[in-house]
Amino acid sequence: MIPDLAAWLSRVPETLRDLEHRWSLTLGVPYQDASCAWVAPATLADGTSAVLKLGMPHMEAEHEIQGLRFWNGDPTVQLLKADHEHSAMLLERCEPGTKLRALPEPEQDLVIAGLLRRLWRSPPAPHPFRPLSMLMDHWSNETLANIERWPDPGLVREGLRLFKELPRTAPIEVLLATDLHAGNVLRSQREPWLVIDPKPFIGDPAYDATQHLFNCPARLRSDPDGTIRRVADLLGVDSERVRLWTFARAAAEPRDDWRNDGCMELARAIAP
Repeated sequence: MIPDLAAWLSRVPETLRDLEHRWSLTLGVPYQDASCAWVAPATLADGTSAVLKLGMPHMEAEHEIQGLRFWNGDPTVQLLKADHEHSAMLLERCEPGTKLRALPEPEQDLVIAGLLRRLWRSPPAPHPFRPLSMLMDHWSNETLANIERWPDPGLVREGLRLFKELPRTAPIEVLLATDLHAGNVLRSQREPWLVIDPKPFIGDPAYDATQHLFNCPARLRSDPDGTIRRVADLLGVDSERVRLWTFARAAAEPRDDWRNDGCMELARAIAP
């Protein structure tokens, strides 16, 4: 187990007791489908329904609290309280909370595109958000550490090259969600759909199309050009940049298993 993660897990019970007392919470049974976090329904002293989230140590999610403050519920869940020291967030609870993935993928495309276009705003300086190039450098270092496992070095190196080039050539830079897909969009009463779990970075809006695309694997692999073009058109971004970002991630993003991975097949299909 990662040392930071082991230490975090050991502190969770004490952190929960502290937050229950300090924020006057009654906690329910934790959600079983949460990843990279401990998440449970909560009720405030006045009866307000909420969600308590404790984020695990995670480079990509370092500025989730600041991102939620910046977006301020438009179109994310509202941040009600936060504790930076413990990466703790008391969040608006979405009711009924149905995930967008319950809808057919073409309908998901429309919702995701509408949400991303609302998220893409430029925060005024000074701000805490890191450039997308920093995430690409982090991934590149992880991938290079596994060079002996690469099944197609030529494709991987081209992907790594694009990890460097694409952030430098972005036509505009905005605050990105970077992890927006149909599992991170919930039906709510305040709005039809709200975004959860953003991982904010400043960079190329075309990048933000990729997470949804990778969460539609059968459609993306059966018709990569058509699927990429449809999503890019809905977002109003350059479809070629979306294709290059999708290729770069498929070819060079770090992964546990480099051999039994359909991403390399996708990378070959859409290679520059």
